[in-house]
Amino acid sequence: MEQETGPFSVSIDFDQSHLFFPNIIHWVLVFLALSIVLVHGREIVRHVQGWKESYREHGLDYDRLRLFGTFGLVIAYFLLMNWVGQLFPNTGMGFLLVSMPFMALLSLLYVHDLDRKKFLLILANSVIAPLVAWYVLAQLFYITLP
Repeated sequence: MEQETGPFSVSIDFDQSHLFFPNIIHWVLVFLALSIVLVHGREIVRHVQGWKESYREHGLDYDRLRLFGTFGLVIAYFLLMNWVGQLFPNTGMGFLLVSMPFMALLSLLYVHDLDRKKFLLILANSVIAPLVAWYVLAQLFYITLP
């Protein structure tokens, strides 16, 4: 069969077609970010500098353990989800098995006045919520999870 060329012909490269829309979104976001910086850049810098000075005057500080603990847990979550997902391909086990400890650790990081009842609620929530999400998405709707 002869391939037709002309102004109304469409050629689709299926190996690269999934990258088309994300590239459009990427460049739209870059354009919008640059527009915001160009229009409001000085105002943003003045606001941030004023916030920093006000923050220091009141003697406030941020919780380094929770901030860096959250960053570390999120990074580990995505890396481990990919790794576990490759051990059990196309089953959603990467999501399920990594989400449970992630939710438990993140909740324990942010809880105040931890007691037995709160600890048991955190453990129950960290098991039940990912299990329900996995069941609904992967088993009922057949959505592929990592």
